[in-house]
Amino acid sequence: MAPRGCAGPPPPPLPPQAWVWPGKMLAMGVLAGFWVLSLLTYGYLSWGQGLEEEEEGAMRPQTGERPEPSITTISQPHLIFILADDQGFRDVGYHGSEIKTPTLDKLAAEGVKLENYYVQPICTPSRSQFITGKYQIHTGLQHSIIRPTQPNCLPLDNATLPQKLKEVGYSTHMVGKWHLGFYRKECMPTKRGFDTFFGSLLGSGDYYTHYKCDSPRMCGYDLYENDNAAWDYDNGIYSTQMYTQRVQQILASRDPRKPIFLYIAYQAVHSPLQAPGRYFEHYRSIININRRRYAAMLSCLDEAINNVTLALKTYGFYNNSIIIYSSDNGGQPTAGGSNWPLRGSKGTYWEGGIRAVGFVHSPLLKNKGTVCKELVHITDWYPTLISLAEGQIDEDIQLDGYDIWETISEGLRSPRVDILHNIDPIYTKAKNGSWAAGYGIWNTAIQSAIRVQHWKLLTGNPGYSDWVPPQSFSNLGPNRWHNERITLSTGKSVWLFNITADPYERVDLSNRYPGVVKQLLRRLSQFNKTAVPVRYPPKDPRSNPRLNGGVWGPWYKEENKKQKLRKNKTEKKQKKSKTKKKQQKAGSFTNCRLGVPRG
Repeated sequence: MAPRGCAGPPPPPLPPQAWVWPGKMLAMGVLAGFWVLSLLTYGYLSWGQGLEEEEEGAMRPQTGERPEPSITTISQPHLIFILADDQGFRDVGYHGSEIKTPTLDKLAAEGVKLENYYVQPICTPSRSQFITGKYQIHTGLQHSIIRPTQPNCLPLDNATLPQKLKEVGYSTHMVGKWHLGFYRKECMPTKRGFDTFFGSLLGSGDYYTHYKCDSPRMCGYDLYENDNAAWDYDNGIYSTQMYTQRVQQILASRDPRKPIFLYIAYQAVHSPLQAPGRYFEHYRSIININRRRYAAMLSCLDEAINNVTLALKTYGFYNNSIIIYSSDNGGQPTAGGSNWPLRGSKGTYWEGGIRAVGFVHSPLLKNKGTVCKELVHITDWYPTLISLAEGQIDEDIQLDGYDIWETISEGLRSPRVDILHNIDPIYTKAKNGSWAAGYGIWNTAIQSAIRVQHWKLLTGNPGYSDWVPPQSFSNLGPNRWHNERITLSTGKSVWLFNITADPYERVDLSNRYPGVVKQLLRRLSQFNKTAVPVRYPPKDPRSNPRLNGGVWGPWYKEENKKQKLRKNKTEKKQKKSKTKKKQQKAGSFTNCRLGVPRG
């Protein structure tokens, strides 16, 4: 039976007092009244659905002793990074959406809205850049995502954000979607710096059963607790609810006087489009069924984030916390998302694919209730959070991110003046691209995109290029109800836009400013000289969950590696022995030809 809501269970009750002096009864009654009033005011009563949720398998926090909210402050802030999946630029209340997001609206309004904030157009690249502070070209993940069947993961020689935070005393916890590879045990989240991990390894899956089919006869269970399949939680609980409850449990069990890094990577609002029934009530007027389901999912996510915030307050973390909210890429209109009025969608290098919803909420901000229009990129969180944590970044590590805390908190200018959105040397589908079109500086058949100050340059095939107004897709699929469809001009493989003046990319300036085009092409070429080889191996049949107990998980074992080494050594020995025999035979023949006497 599907759960009815995403609200988590209530916090454990405070232990009752065994003795109360008669003279204090009146005072205690007044205090109790204020306590109940505060519960109603802050919405604590929305944490659970009582017995109904308990019957439906909702996980509840431990009701034992918990740390009391601490008056003592620590110099290192608690770092909470919340990553939504496939949320479109328009899909938040403060960007004019018809979808109700009161929690996100309130947190953003009281914090700093990032209105010139960029991520990558698909899942794996954004996550890899957040956790390493490096562009895709510097980790080998330039092309596509990491597929479930690929022997590939975030390169092991990259120091991750949680690893750096652990060095300075942080406890590190991840809840949600990993999607950075798992073919070897060394690739798992717990081996990349997280003390605990609860979530999925793949890019998507069923929200209730936690199963994922990559292809026919290639299906498996995808829910993990640390390094093992979490079969005990196969109770049909909606993942947004389940992840929120795990966050509550982590906070209830930790001491707020010690710094914590919490990475919450929700599965929502990525397809498949599933949500508990009660969240559909406010969206019956939305005709497009995909949009209606998407809206229900986002409302559920908004409520979950409210419960995370309440848990931070309840367990004494909030006053010393920094909450960062981000989407991992643009929305997918065919799956209910909307990026209007931006051009393009998820998977493209138009603004609709890479310009994201993002904000910072924290009592530690100096300038609250502001809007930041400075250039910010997802790689910037790595050095920013390490600096806030009083950590050290090794001098020999070449990062692509910048420390932007003063930009966000105090309104100073951003140290960032450019962004390499990507260079994908494998994706060369622009039939008309050429070195000639790139003035002999760059092969414009290659898919690439770069931003330098106000200018943005795209080459190759940037992807689906329409402007998709809300409600433009019918229930039957991508039947467009508008006249905004753009057919890429024949022979076109270079585009130039002034994003500050034209954020919707309606006026291509590449023919008007060839000098600017050349400058940006040279910058692309410079970046490309620092690129590492692309990591995109072919499918490995050993990845099939059928060979791993029905679970998606590490399949490349050290035994296989040792067997290969032994086999290679054996083959080398055999080759050497064959070579010796040939040499001996050749020597005897030579002696005969030279007339050496036989006896």
